[in-house]
Amino acid sequence: MQTRSRSPLSAGLPCAPALLVAAALTACATAPAADPAPPTPRPAVSAPAPAASGELDQNQRFARWIADFSASARTAGISDETLQLAFNDIRFIPRVTELDGAQPEFTRAVWDYLDSAVSAQRIVRGQDRLLQARPAVDAAAARYGVPAEILAAIWGMESNYGSNTGDIPTIDALASLGFEGRREAWARSQLLAALKILQNRDISRAQMIGSWAGAMGQTQFLPSNFLAYAVDADGDGRRDIWGSLPDVMASTANFLARSGWQAGQPWGAEVYLPQGFDYALADTATRQPASAWAALGVRSVNGAPLPDLPDSGILLPAGARGPAFIVGPNFRTLLRYNNSTSYALAVSLLSQALADGPPVQAAWPRDLQPLSRSQLLALQTALNARGFDTGTPDGMMGPATQSGIRGYQRSVGMAADGYPTLELLQRLQ
Repeated sequence: MQTRSRSPLSAGLPCAPALLVAAALTACATAPAADPAPPTPRPAVSAPAPAASGELDQNQRFARWIADFSASARTAGISDETLQLAFNDIRFIPRVTELDGAQPEFTRAVWDYLDSAVSAQRIVRGQDRLLQARPAVDAAAARYGVPAEILAAIWGMESNYGSNTGDIPTIDALASLGFEGRREAWARSQLLAALKILQNRDISRAQMIGSWAGAMGQTQFLPSNFLAYAVDADGDGRRDIWGSLPDVMASTANFLARSGWQAGQPWGAEVYLPQGFDYALADTATRQPASAWAALGVRSVNGAPLPDLPDSGILLPAGARGPAFIVGPNFRTLLRYNNSTSYALAVSLLSQALADGPPVQAAWPRDLQPLSRSQLLALQTALNARGFDTGTPDGMMGPATQSGIRGYQRSVGMAADGYPTLELLQRLQ
């Protein structure tokens, strides 16, 4: 969840979503017991089997990194007992650092992402699981003012309703990322948070598992977010987002409520835009009351009045040729859970479907092919060369690139939707 490298699929238009790297694991039905302290100390890193000198050197360097981290963790209040529990059998996982360094060349179109994220199978399974989990979900919804269907949709997106929470030890994953060094400061802070979770006895070392990037539990909390937002809703004295459904739902709702969720407001709605609409207004920086959009001719697809959103914007996830949505503060709160437009839209549409609401009505421009990273890099470079600033070219779509695209589109009389296409790249080249 949140700002992190983890999973769902990858869409990338206009923001690249997270990854969903997780292996199937059935959540525990009962709360886990804390690991006892080992009877005798052992090396921080298990002695490796005979291997090449390079591998031995890596193990030795990893052991030194663990020793250095342990010293700083002690200063931060982590006990020797917790350090021993955490690091007795620690192992470096090369696959974790490989996944962290992987930069996919090709992005996934938002409509392909939604086809999978809001599939008929996921909707049917979600309605069944929501029915089974009603007491826990409804209790969290009532306590925090977040709709049950929103909580269920996040549950479905993050772990397929608890069936796929990951199988990588969180301590090992974060230590591997910290040792590798690309994001050492971030990894060290998350690893320290994970040690505090162990020290609090919320979960055992063996049962603290999740994704390769350290996201944990049925709704994929990073350790720092667990410390800040996890809730003991079942009253057993521990916050268990792995096996306690009341804790899972209350923790997720608490995160959203404290991140700005406004009770009683919808996330938004699909809309039709009037002929001649200025697509440059469909920008994250342009917000106004829904009544102002209605005055411009924006209307709901079902003919009802636009939702009463005081601070709303227009979202065009596939550019001028695709569906349009009016989105409000609660949509932006979903972005705080995972900073991906495609993810937030998937949660919104899945929650709508779980409540027997309609699917997207307008057609997606499925003939458009999303640009690869190298093509987007070439587009940014070409725009910069023509004086349309996109910042430093990096092959990633962001506000600066969208602004540069809009500027060029206006200069040649195109709809200024800020959407990158192969036609646009070819025209620039």
